Amino acid sequence: MPELAPPTGLVHHSYIAAMEEFRAEGRGGPDDDTTLGATLGEYGEKWHDPAVFERYVAEVTAAEHPAGRLGVPVTTLWYLDGGDYLGRIAIRHTIGTRFLREYGGHIGYDVRPTARRRGHATAMLRGCLPYAARLGLESVLVTCDTDNTGSRKVIEASGGVFEDERGGKLRYWIRTGLPRV
Repeated sequence: MPELAPPTGLVHHSYIAAMEEFRAEGRGGPDDDTTLGATLGEYGEKWHDPAVFERYVAEVTAAEHPAGRLGVPVTTLWYLDGGDYLGRIAIRHTIGTRFLREYGGHIGYDVRPTARRRGHATAMLRGCLPYAARLGLESVLVTCDTDNTGSRKVIEASGGVFEDERGGKLRYWIRTGLPRV
């Protein structure tokens, strides 16, 4: 049964295979300004070295590390089925930048191409809400491109309440389950 877990070096080969799947669909190119794209650009040619992969895992598991170019603390969880890497979800502890408030939101996720359309994204998003609540977030902003029907359905199935559209992004709020005070 797949589960959210801290990043681990135990899925090294599966993770590399997943990244190759993302590359095959065009991710990681010069026009890919997503977190996944930036990560592929920085590490994609180096991950085969187990020591580099372990350093990468240590970086993304560091407590409240700044999310690189986004500049806010983030908790990253991987969605694993035993030794198989299926995807990742990042919970930004704050949306303290204009970009995150308008477009990026609290949560970003990716499911490897060969694992899509099986409910993994919905399970990941629902599963990360207790983590967000433990961070003190009562509600989280989750966004998707206006033409990303799959992601829109995931967000809505996870309790997303539509707020508006800005700059080609649909913006939804999801309650984490943290009681209001």
